[in-house]
This record gives sequence, C-alpha cells and structure tokens, in this order.
Amino acid sequence: MTIKTPFGRPMRQAHFSFSPTYTPLNHGSFGCSPQAVLQHQAHLQTLAAARPDTFIVRDIPVLIDASRSAIAPLLGIDVNEVVLIPNATTGVNTVLRNLTWEAGDVIVFFSTIYDACEKTIASIQEVVNIEGVKIELQYPIEDEGIVWLFRETIERVQSQGKRVRLAMFDTVLTFPGARMPWEELVGVCKELGVLSLIDGAHGVGCIDLKYLGTVEPDFFVSNCHKLMLLLIRLGWLFTPRGCTVFYVPFRNQHLIRTSLPTSHGYQYPNSEPEPLPGGKSPFVHLFEFVATIDYTPYACIPAALEFRKRICGGEEAIRKYCYEIARVGGQRAAGILGTEVMATETRTMNQCCFANVALPLKFKKAGVEEQNETKIFDICEAGQIGSWINDRGVKEFDTYLQIAFHAGMMWVRLSGQIYLEVKDFEWVGERLKELCGRVKKGEFRKP
Repeated sequence: MTIKTPFGRPMRQAHFSFSPTYTPLNHGSFGCSPQAVLQHQAHLQTLAAARPDTFIVRDIPVLIDASRSAIAPLLGIDVNEVVLIPNATTGVNTVLRNLTWEAGDVIVFFSTIYDACEKTIASIQEVVNIEGVKIELQYPIEDEGIVWLFRETIERVQSQGKRVRLAMFDTVLTFPGARMPWEELVGVCKELGVLSLIDGAHGVGCIDLKYLGTVEPDFFVSNCHKLMLLLIRLGWLFTPRGCTVFYVPFRNQHLIRTSLPTSHGYQYPNSEPEPLPGGKSPFVHLFEFVATIDYTPYACIPAALEFRKRICGGEEAIRKYCYEIARVGGQRAAGILGTEVMATETRTMNQCCFANVALPLKFKKAGVEEQNETKIFDICEAGQIGSWINDRGVKEFDTYLQIAFHAGMMWVRLSGQIYLEVKDFEWVGERLKELCGRVKKGEFRKP
C-alpha cells in the first residue's frame, strides 16, 4: 500500500532526523537517510551484535545478494554485473589499479573531474609512466560542445601515435552541479576504442539510469547514500553512508582481478579456479567480503527503495519534484541576490537535482584594470572568501554552503530534495545576500 507523504516540510518532519535549526541544502555531498531506513540499519546492527560470526559469515552474503537483486532492475543490468563497495572513490581506485598499464598510455579526463579522482591518476603516474590529458571545461557549455572537445582531444592524441587507454567522466558533475552528456561520451569511447570509466557519484536516484545496461560503459560507479538511496553514489537513493554500486559488464570482469584491499576473493593467477560458494562468479565473489567493515549500509538498499516507492510515490515522482524545486528555488535565490542561475540555452545541464547560483561578487580579470577597486576582488582571494562564507554559514546560520569559484565567478551549489520547499531557497538567498555584503566590507580579511 502506498502511503504518500507530501514533499517539503511534511516529508522532513515525518521521516528525517535533521536538527530543528538545520537547513539542509547540500544533499549532494554526503546525502542522508530517512528514519525508516536508519531503523532498519539499526536492526541489522543489533543482529550483528547478538551473533557476530553468524551474521557476518552467513547472513550478510544473503542480504548483499538481495540488495544487488533490488538495484539491478533500476539500472537495467544483470544482477551479476553489479557489486557493492563503500564509496565511489574506492570504485575509481579499483578500476585504475586493476588495469594493466604500459608506458606512454594516456588517460583523458575533464578539468571538472572530482579532485580525489584526479589525484588517483597522479598516484598511478608515480608507478607507471602514463600521461594524463586534461580537457579544460568552462560552464555554461552545451552538450554538443562537450562531446566535440572530447572527440577532438582523443583523436588528436591518437594522431600522435599514443594509445588512449581510458577516459573518465561523470554523469552529474560535483561542481558545477551539471548533467554531463555521458551517454554520448560513452558512444565516442566505443567508436574510438577507448575504455570508459564513469564516476556516477551523483547518479542513482538523481537521474534516470534504467538504460545503463543499454549504454554499456566499461566501468561505472555510483553512491547510494545520496540516492536518497543511490556508486552509482547511492546518496541520492537514501541508503546510509557508505554504499556504492560498482557496475562492470560481463565483457570486462576479467580485467578486475582484485578488490581494494586485496582479500579472500582474490584467486592466484595460473592456478586452478577455486570452487565458489553458491555458484557465484569470480567477480561477484571478489567483492562479497572485503575486510572487516560494517556491511549493513549495503543491506539497506531494499528498505530505501521501498521507502521511495511506498512513501514518496516512486522514482519519477521524486525526480520530478527534485528537479522542479531546484529550478524554482535556484531562480528565487538568484532573484534575491540579483544574479543568475548557471544554465545553457538547451538547459540540458540543468536536468538534475542541482542549481548553481552566482554570488554578487566581482573578481578582477588578469591584466585588466577595474574601477571601484574596493568592491572588486583579486582572484587569489577567491578561496579565502569561499571558506569564510562557508564558515559563517555553519557558525551563524546552521547550514552548509557548498561554495566554489568557476569561470571567473563565485557560485553556490544548492541541492533540490524532497524535504525542501521554495522558502528554504528564499531563506538561503537572504543569508547569502547578507554574507556577500559583509565580504564587500572586507570582513573576510579580519582575523
């Protein structure tokens, strides 16, 4: 039976555990879970405390299989093509550290890559002489421009006689919060013989991924703790942290030889295959037990999906509300600030749960003299200003403001979610207007 709770304040009060004074406008970083899912996790943790060995050795594998079976249809993939891992960063590391690299191999990625992923590439370069080629991406830019830059870069590198081994890109960027044309980028990779690795941290529960199995990227991760269940990061899916979907199609599973850390599922090379419990494939078995951690978030996917269906009315209803509240709320905040929401003419970048709102702060362009210098800031001060605004938001207003500097402007990334209303965006618009006024008076420079 469906018991739909109205979105907005009623949803927050009935099903979430936020502090009464806290305004949660940054679901995109770590997500949250409704009380029903947290109660389910607590029940599982109680079972683990009562019979630790029995729960971990016998019960958890069954519960994980149930979660994989629940999430696979949401992605349009076979249940044996998906396993669960702690977070998207682990998934990216698992792929990059399993592939066999040769000196001179190239990884192509965009300048908007998640910082931890770029650092992972750098750490691989300490061991193997591979090259990272970064495509500079400045928003707003239309999808066709992104795809053109991507293709042009790969073809140019290949024309130099180099092997582009892998390309990494997102479903929805961390910043700016923008939907990427990831389906078209996968198509380019297939055409040009390049492996595709998708960081779908903002994926499941944030955008429709039921055709993932049709697009068939080579590797895909997404967080479920944002899924408001959702590596696909299940953050948008509402599972507890950390729970991530790791999708590897059958054709590539032989490339993933070890989990991180290497554990019991690893099989020695050139040896007779070990008999696996329950007839499971080596890939699934590899990730079934990887060191001693709390596996209960993995087992919460069915509970999160049930909440989304029974209480929220299903995936389409959730996406529709989140997209709309982000659109309307972002415009309302921008109106209060006298600025704009980042958008393209086609608005495809806005087909997600984010709104990127410009702050009313001006920064000097290199080599350009500006009048009224007291209200125009040097670009080198952007980091300090962003940190100050974030700090004031936490200490004075009990909220967390995701601030970033992009394309010569400062932005706040606001998340649309089922527990928010337009008045929450109006509230943050007023708070940001006050803080930007204080920045213009130089308060951020004071010790």
